[in-house]
Parts: sequence; C-alpha cells; structure tokens
Amino acid sequence: MLQVCLNGARSPREHFHLPVRPEELAKAAADAVAAGATDVHLHPKSADGTDTLDPHAVAAALRAVRAAAPGVSVGVTTGAWTAPDTASRVRAIKAWTLLPDHASVNWHEPGADEVAAALLERGVGVEAGIFSGTDGDHHFKLSPHRGRVLRVLAEVTDVTASGAAATAEALLGRLHPASAPILLHGEGAGAWPVLRVAARRGFSTRIGLEDTLVLPDGQIATDNAELVAAAEAILAVESR
Repeated sequence: MLQVCLNGARSPREHFHLPVRPEELAKAAADAVAAGATDVHLHPKSADGTDTLDPHAVAAALRAVRAAAPGVSVGVTTGAWTAPDTASRVRAIKAWTLLPDHASVNWHEPGADEVAAALLERGVGVEAGIFSGTDGDHHFKLSPHRGRVLRVLAEVTDVTASGAAATAEALLGRLHPASAPILLHGEGAGAWPVLRVAARRGFSTRIGLEDTLVLPDGQIATDNAELVAAAEAILAVESR
C-alpha cells in the first residue's frame, strides 16, 4: 500500500501547492491517486489554517475527497495539537457527523488509549503511530487496543539522509513482533531512504507534502502527485 499524506500540520507558507481547503484536498487526493496512491491521510484545517477535529471541518474535507477519489480509504489525524486536551479530542470524535475510514493515534502522546477507544467505538480504524526516539512502542505494547488496530504507523523521526535507514531498522526491531501490518515512513531528508527500506522489506509506506517537500534528487516537488509518482518509481525497482 502506498498512502499519500496530503498536508500534515504545515501551512501554505511552506509550499505553494499545500492543500488546505476541502476543494484543494479533493484535487490533491484525486491527482495523487491517479499517480499511484492507494490510501489518503489528511489533516482537516480550521479557517485560520490550523489542524482541527471540528466535526464540520472533518466532514467537509472527507466529503470533498471522497467525491474526487471514490472508493479510496481516507484517514485523518488525531494528534494532540488538534485540541486543548484529551477530553476535547474524545468529545470531537464522538461528535463527528461523517466518519473517516481510519485515523492516526500517536501512542507517545497523552490519552492515546482514550482516543483510540473513542474511534473504535465509532467503527473507525486506528492507525497506531509509533515514533522513533519516543516511548510510544512501550505504551503501545501495554495498550488494551494493541490487537484491535488497523495498522502500525512506524514513523522515523530521524530527518537525516545518512541516518534514517538505520533508525528505521532499529524501530522495526523494537516493534517486532508487530500485532498489525506495518506502514513504515520517514520525514524530511530521511523520507526517501526510509521509503526504500520499506520497499525492500515489503512494508506499506507513504509519501506526501506532510513528510517531505522534495523529490529524491533534492528538487522541490510540484505537488503531492509528483511525490507519489517518484515513490512509485522507487517501489517498482526496490521491491523486485
């Protein structure tokens, strides 16, 4: 599986084609799927451009993306920064009027089990975010929801091109044996080396403007679709 991560917690000041509004997310998703993405992850935005779990913003983003990319699974973030506290995140999830197919929960953040429980109660698949350099893997192994998640998002936070691959292998070792399929990805200059590790190891992976703004050759990517096309080319070679 190749997931496209459309925007992340970034702002349009960081990239001229960063999708924020529902219609922008819809076009970005459709273009990325046409380029080879098979799953979509996005951050719904409030009017001021910040990430939000507000039911109206979530519904608007999901409705637009599903219309533009029918049949493709769409997920959202539940990162701790999207609301003032855990209780606020749980209330927002319980108030959603349109449900995503899945949502990421970062297990190094406070309230991960409570947020996951709220999602599972509503029938939303949980992507367990386990970041390198954190104790997320420890908390996840103790979680009552460990066997109920859709997948494990193994996120390599080493943003160096020279060290990210080794950090990825170390993180995979800490997650073994995994209780669910793993999606391995990196960020910054480490995004492409980690994607190659995922391809060689047979793991799902992701790419998009959330994780990196540049192509493998260091040039600024035009948009998410160009990043996905570059990832597809690498996967075709590395996974042989």
